[in-house]
Amino acid sequence: MIFPGRSVWCLLLTLHMSACSLEISGYDSHEVICSQGLSDCTMKDEMPLTLPENDAVDVQNLTAYFKLCCKDTAPCTLCLVIDTEFPIDDEDVEDEGHSGLDEEDYREEMRNPKASLTVCYNTAPTMPSCKKVEFTVNHTALTQQNRAKLSIVITEPAGVTFSSQVIVYSSKLPHPSLTVVAPSLDEVCSQRLQERVEQCQAPEIRSVINQEMNLVELQSADSNKSLPSVCVQYERNGRCQTLNRTTIPLYCVTPCMCFQVWDEDDQRPRRSLSCPFINTDFLQRNMWQNVSVSVNQGQMNNYLSMLWWNISAPCRLEGEVWPCYKENSCKEVKGFRQQLTNGMWRQNSKGQWEKKGVFEDINLQLSPCVMVKVKGMGHELGPFCFNNTDRWRWSLLVVGVMLLVGLTVLLFCLLRDSVKKWVWSWHHGRFVEIGRRRHVVLLSPPDVDDGVSDSVCRLGSLLCNQGFSVSVDQWSRKEQCTLGPLPWLHSQLLELNSQGGQVVLVLTRKALERAEEWTHRLKEVIKTKGDDKGLPQIASPYSDVFMAALCLIQAEKQLGRAAERFLLVKFDSHSGSDRTLPEPLQGLLLFQLPSQTQALLTELTVGGTRTRSCRRTWTGWKWSGSDRWRAKTKGGPDQQTTLQCKHVGDEKDMETQPLKNP
Repeated sequence: MIFPGRSVWCLLLTLHMSACSLEISGYDSHEVICSQGLSDCTMKDEMPLTLPENDAVDVQNLTAYFKLCCKDTAPCTLCLVIDTEFPIDDEDVEDEGHSGLDEEDYREEMRNPKASLTVCYNTAPTMPSCKKVEFTVNHTALTQQNRAKLSIVITEPAGVTFSSQVIVYSSKLPHPSLTVVAPSLDEVCSQRLQERVEQCQAPEIRSVINQEMNLVELQSADSNKSLPSVCVQYERNGRCQTLNRTTIPLYCVTPCMCFQVWDEDDQRPRRSLSCPFINTDFLQRNMWQNVSVSVNQGQMNNYLSMLWWNISAPCRLEGEVWPCYKENSCKEVKGFRQQLTNGMWRQNSKGQWEKKGVFEDINLQLSPCVMVKVKGMGHELGPFCFNNTDRWRWSLLVVGVMLLVGLTVLLFCLLRDSVKKWVWSWHHGRFVEIGRRRHVVLLSPPDVDDGVSDSVCRLGSLLCNQGFSVSVDQWSRKEQCTLGPLPWLHSQLLELNSQGGQVVLVLTRKALERAEEWTHRLKEVIKTKGDDKGLPQIASPYSDVFMAALCLIQAEKQLGRAAERFLLVKFDSHSGSDRTLPEPLQGLLLFQLPSQTQALLTELTVGGTRTRSCRRTWTGWKWSGSDRWRAKTKGGPDQQTTLQCKHVGDEKDMETQPLKNP
């Protein structure tokens, strides 16, 4: 409706109201706006109990709404606008021919009669307030024959505040009425002119784009105050998420980003809403880079195939979407193109705006994809194709099996030695405690020279590096001088009882000759005396230890256990010509070094465990009287000693006799 003679400006803002959006206009004071054909319009207050005058018109259409009235820099106030529509008949004009007027004045009044109307309003707890409008009717100037319109603007209506429910009615029967609700203060304070409303005291912020630092700085509009509480949302109707920082990375900023600001200290804090980047074109790429599209397949109830698509982005988009078949390029399927509009977008839990759609009755056998064109972008997005989840699951299963096989092979390579030992011990009757530190006694031949001595030392070092506890007779010369060779050997045998392990005897050509000689003389003693109490005397730094070892081997062979406690080694560089082993050494494992070094290490690791199952200890040897080892060490290891040994028996609970060095 256009009212002549008035300069009215208005701005429609997006407020959620039941009738219309809130209008903002200028005003002078209480005003009445008459349509063409009405003149001399005046408005005055009227008592609500006064009966309507005879010149009052019958109001047929009555509407009302609220708007903000603003003037210059003064604060804006709430105004009530009442629009009326009524008929104009000759009967509505008062006949005043007998009022004393002359004939000319009477004819003028009949051509332009006067009339009036009265409208009232009130809220539930207040008395009604009424406004009476008087006007002159010019029938010839009416735009509609015998009909006229009139609008009343009431500034700061009495008893009306924000959110008030107001009843508006005509004072003349049959009293047409209506109810109108004033906008809430929250709605008003969310507008761009909220600073013009005194009741709105929401703080404001400024956003400063720092392109050098690639961020946006948020600052309080009042330099004397700190940054108030802020939440960020995408689009004006999006969900607002609290922001606990004063800067935002520039790549996160989009044109639809808005801020709500409020002061937590207020008992009833008012919020202001601002969207400062709405016209910032260079931020469009941030929105385009965050567009994602997903595609899925399905089937309708009527067995028609469907291709579902889902587009998500920080802001609502405009554009087009269509299916295509992927060949060299994705060729569009004609007749399926759909439009993207600002409406029908929904915000998901992550704050992204989503729009879903479907292409019905499309051939899924050709594996269709989806292309997207966004308004403002220079290129199309896509193609986005459906992922076959079944094929993906099979691929994942194959990859998982391959990883499992590879891991198994890797573990086998890393634990190969341990696996070999377990397999070896399983074949030999029992499993071995892998990693147990075992004891090895390494005995040199009685005629050791420099070459043999170096080989024995290298073998002892190798066994130490492999984790064995090693005792080498060459490394224990001081202890042998102090204790004597035989007590030293006996102490090593006791060590084998506690830790488990074996005795390694090094053979050379001369050692084999000494063993043959020892065997021959032992046979003579047995033939002469009938037992094995007498043994020959042999002079050497290692003779006593070597000969004592032969005696022990001989005794263990009688019990069938020599191979479990003793091993023989020969060095390739010192072995000499091949010859048959003497009788005491026959049946023992013989390793040729260095070619059989690994086999020796394996045997030392697992081979001696059978000894522990026999439950026999070295304490089965006694050292006393004529049935003991006699060791006379008067001058050190080079002093000649006399040996004589005898095995007492196989008692399980034999006590260890004290060792004495006479």
